[in-house]
Amino acid sequence: MASIGFNAQQIILLVALGASLLTVTRAATVIVGGSENWRYGYNYTEWAANTAPFYFQDTLVFKYENSTPPHSVYLLPNLWSYSTCDFSKAKLLANPTQVKGDGFEFVLNQWRVFYFASGEANDCKEGLMKMVIVPWPRF
Repeated sequence: MASIGFNAQQIILLVALGASLLTVTRAATVIVGGSENWRYGYNYTEWAANTAPFYFQDTLVFKYENSTPPHSVYLLPNLWSYSTCDFSKAKLLANPTQVKGDGFEFVLNQWRVFYFASGEANDCKEGLMKMVIVPWPRF
């Protein structure tokens, strides 16, 4: 029976590969909407689809500029609530004051579907201020 062993070159290669994977797997901080920030009239569903993939432990930053009307951040419980902009069972994550300026940070710390929306006035239904995020595990 042959023994399986590693020589010095193979060990160095494995250590280098492991170190490079650690660099690749660091969590990212993502500003929701990019340079558009969190504002009325920007399509966040499309933005999320184009920005994906998102990963477990990434941080989303919701913020808006002082010149725009205030916006909040809610976590909706399911697809129906998201589709209909029903906030009756939603969880308020950040009120308009918390989203202003530097913004509100949310860590994708669970492997699940996250439904986000703004609950102010017509932000969700008419202003396109809603999105779905599904974080993937890092390998």
